[in-house]
Amino acid sequence: MKYSRLTKEQFEELHQEFINFLATQSITADEWANLKVNRPELAETELDVFSDLIWEGVLNTAEYLEHISSQHMYLFKLGEENMQAIVINLKNDVDITTTEGYNWLRENLMDEDVEFLQANKDYSEDKNLDKFNMIEQGAVITKGDLFRYFNKLIN
Repeated sequence: MKYSRLTKEQFEELHQEFINFLATQSITADEWANLKVNRPELAETELDVFSDLIWEGVLNTAEYLEHISSQHMYLFKLGEENMQAIVINLKNDVDITTTEGYNWLRENLMDEDVEFLQANKDYSEDKNLDKFNMIEQGAVITKGDLFRYFNKLIN
C-alpha cells in the first residue's frame, strides 16, 4: 500500500465508487461478502488498492495545501515541476488558529512581529507521495484563497 487506508467514514462516503471498483474486477456483492469471511487477506488487499486509487485521484487534482498552526502559516501552490511556498511566521504570542488571532494578523500584516518567507521546493521522484506526506503531517487541501491573497500582497 502506497498511501493509507481510507477510514470507515470515507469508505461509507465512497460506497458507490467502491461498488464500481469491485465491478471492474468482476466481483459481485455476494462474492465480496464471501471474500470478507473466507479470504479476509484478499478483501484487505482490495480495500488497500481502492484506497490508493482514491488517494492518487485526489493528489493528482490537488492544487493547494495549507498547514496552519498557532504561530505559523504554510501555504503551498502545487505546480507541475515544484511547489511554491509562502510562510508566515509570528514572532509574538498571537494564536492565528483563533478568530481573534487571525483578525490580528489581517490587521497587522506589516507589524515587525510578522515575517513573510517565500520559496520553491522541488518534488522528489514521487510528487504525489510528497503531497501525501504533507497531508499526513497536518496540511489540508484547499482552493488556494489564502495563497493567492498573500501572494498578491507580497508580490
